[in-house]
Amino acid sequence: MNVSVTKAGTISAEISGSLEWDSHAIIAKAKATVSVKIGGSFSISTGHQYTHSVHSNKYGHLQYGSWGYKVTWAKYQRVGSCGVKELGSGKATLPTSETGWKYSETSS
Repeated sequence: MNVSVTKAGTISAEISGSLEWDSHAIIAKAKATVSVKIGGSFSISTGHQYTHSVHSNKYGHLQYGSWGYKVTWAKYQRVGSCGVKELGSGKATLPTSETGWKYSETSS
């Protein structure tokens, strides 16, 4: 199995402005407006490949993404001088900015 992921985007910027000039004279009045517009953009592309052997008579499954951190938690309350009572517990997946591949196989 050979797969790849590519991420592409475009960054652009534009600057615009105007200049106005007014000349007062005894007989005539002149007014000029100048407009300037400057712009540019460029595209970027990043990516990588992943290769994994698939065993015979199996199907290979591959996912790309952000999987997060898996944690378990529990809250306790002290009871008496040496006792403890569990008030609650659970599991959570905390977000992360890391990304990667997850591979698994199933029977055909």
